[in-house]
Amino acid sequence: MRRMSSPQGAVLAIDLGTSGPKVALVSTTGQVLAHASEPTELHLLADGGAEQDPKDWWRAIVAATRRLWAQGFDGEQVLAVCVTAQWAGTVAVDRAGTPLHRAISWLDTRGARYVPALVGGPVRLQGYSVGKLATWIGRTGGIPSLGGKEPVAHLQFLRHERPQLWQEAHMFLEPKDWLNHKLCGRMCATVDSIALHWVTDNRQIDRIGYDDKLLAMAQLERARLPELVRATDEIGVVTPAAAAELGLGASVKVFGGTPDVQSAAVGSGAVADFAPHLYLGTSSWLSCHVPWKRTDMVRNVASLPSALPGRYFAANAQETAGACLTWLRDHVLWPRDLADAPPAPADAFARIDQLALSVSPGADGVVFTPWLFGERCPVANPHVRASFVNLSAQTTRAHLCRAVLEGVALNSRWLLGAVEHFVRRPFEEVRMIGGGAASALWCQIHADVLGRPMAQVAEPVLCNARGAAFLALLGLGRVSLADIPQLVPVVARFTPRPEHAARYDEAFAAHRALWKLSARLHPRLSRRS
Repeated sequence: MRRMSSPQGAVLAIDLGTSGPKVALVSTTGQVLAHASEPTELHLLADGGAEQDPKDWWRAIVAATRRLWAQGFDGEQVLAVCVTAQWAGTVAVDRAGTPLHRAISWLDTRGARYVPALVGGPVRLQGYSVGKLATWIGRTGGIPSLGGKEPVAHLQFLRHERPQLWQEAHMFLEPKDWLNHKLCGRMCATVDSIALHWVTDNRQIDRIGYDDKLLAMAQLERARLPELVRATDEIGVVTPAAAAELGLGASVKVFGGTPDVQSAAVGSGAVADFAPHLYLGTSSWLSCHVPWKRTDMVRNVASLPSALPGRYFAANAQETAGACLTWLRDHVLWPRDLADAPPAPADAFARIDQLALSVSPGADGVVFTPWLFGERCPVANPHVRASFVNLSAQTTRAHLCRAVLEGVALNSRWLLGAVEHFVRRPFEEVRMIGGGAASALWCQIHADVLGRPMAQVAEPVLCNARGAAFLALLGLGRVSLADIPQLVPVVARFTPRPEHAARYDEAFAAHRALWKLSARLHPRLSRRS
């Protein structure tokens, strides 16, 4: 194999998304030298379950990594490995770290029915006991969601509906933390990955730890949760078995890593306080680092521990963004039950852009609401569902394509208002990252709908992997925090076009009205199905 262009070596960054892992080889100056991906299956169950097989994750990571070496790079020169992964999942393992069941995904809602018993009480506010609410918000910044898409709910589901698995489990790990165990044999979590368990006291950013009262309120045992480290900490070296599978040399360091939300913030280059980024992947979020711990319950935005030592970030998430395009591709435009073979994914998304470009902004009044799996922020509601509204006999596939792109952007505008209220200032420019940000059309639509300049960063689909690599490089002392913005170039900027402002203001008003209607109507329809 040929050696890397940098004599100083590189970092192997692993980014485990819901659709599968991306792996990237990143130089010590933040340059992505090579990358590869491999799909994995998401099992959606009729009862609200959403699961993935951890063994499938590892198989895909090995296959993708081996393709890096097939491109001519040398695994012997890798200095470190760092993982970022989908957040708020649960892997139940035995003492050897072997999964006892498929992992429960962040999309899973089966534990929602057990959350009210944990958080409720005689005097309630928005479904929460006033006393418990004060304790949880005061110490963690948040509280278990009634929607049930977090580890607290997952664990209650296992306790009540999988009692044998619950008894057999030695520990419960986030997806990122299970992968770290596969790499180096250590069971640990980072202070940022554990945050959505809502059992750590986050009031002092440099002294985060498990809190006995919060553990009792969540009905969780400290012994079955991993030790805590920081994202930039070296947690071990790759085991001989993992090194052999991945094609790595000996003594490759493993760093703590972080969930995808936090790695995106770092990989976007927006590491300064109040520097925002918008992520468009399977899900979406608009976030920035902040210098304080704060919670806005009305808008469902809170400060949680960042992957950067000593820092918080504004935490929020919207459930489906790129997933809406995937749904449109697979179930409307090119369903698999048709005789014609669907185009390759990249060709399909390019075709969607072409169709959408043939329709004027506003999609001739067709509106899409992107709530395929409910919504999390700014208002949590697992029952709302997506819809197309105002279809006519003249509506074409092109209108549907444009409406889906615009519907996700309208949802982003809703979140923009919540986050700007949280940070108490308007954003001057927003960096766009994630697979969706590769579309110049979608970047322009977001600029028009949000009324903010959007900056498309280089290789936006690799921002999570780049962020994970930066964490390892920070831990190795190869880069400083001040270096990072200059190491993530902006390749295009999109400014709002004022001639479309009124049309999108009207569409946003319709979007908000449809939310209110959907919140009342969709739960009734779901009960009938």
